[in-house]
Amino acid sequence: MKNKRALIVIPTYNERDTIPLIIDKIYSCDLTLYISTLHILVVDDNSPDGTAAVVKQLQAIDPRIHLLERAEKQGLGKAYVAGFGFALERNYDYVFEMDADLSHDPVYLKDFFEKIQDHDLVIGSRYVKGVNVINWPLSRLLISYFGNMYARIVTGIPVRDATSGFKCFRAEVLRAIDLSRVSASGYSFQIEMNYRVWKLGFKLCETSIIFYDRTIGSSKMSANIVKEGLLLVWKLKIKHFFGRL
Repeated sequence: MKNKRALIVIPTYNERDTIPLIIDKIYSCDLTLYISTLHILVVDDNSPDGTAAVVKQLQAIDPRIHLLERAEKQGLGKAYVAGFGFALERNYDYVFEMDADLSHDPVYLKDFFEKIQDHDLVIGSRYVKGVNVINWPLSRLLISYFGNMYARIVTGIPVRDATSGFKCFRAEVLRAIDLSRVSASGYSFQIEMNYRVWKLGFKLCETSIIFYDRTIGSSKMSANIVKEGLLLVWKLKIKHFFGRL
């Protein structure tokens, strides 16, 4: 496993203040026991605040940092699909998803590498051991918790946190998925990817994390994102039933 290469994909939109901090925290972790190479890909959707310019400054100092600039804001799902394509073209062995807003603590990366040895997708879970969320208002916590329960009941996905955006895929899993058919654009993208991985027969597992609500910048959550998730689970189930997933 030490000779393996990993890429962390981080989508950004107006994250100029947080992106240097999360990159620094990632590279402060000693992961040499698990991999030989760890690169970071920032996928920026033409952030008005100049996030891409900040990343370019970091690139000039550290060649392990990559930047993929897109012309406009196209949603979380498309950003990740673009990042996955980047990873597969360059033959990374493991591909991570992480948020740019410091909600995902890189200290858990070691746990992901431990579990990915025996699994194909590892999900950083807020709910696998009780409720591990810091500083969320009760309303948002209830929406997230019961939304995940709803997704689990409707689709049958054997995970407690289907909407988590802190994940590690084996590259062969992403190669097995027709990424051009992934339709979700918001946070429900996470549900769709989990569902597709599970239905292809790959092994999923969860590793417990503590999720910290962002303290810098503003949340991207909206009513439309919640609505998309509620409808998506039925769409996935129907598509699978008719063999059109």
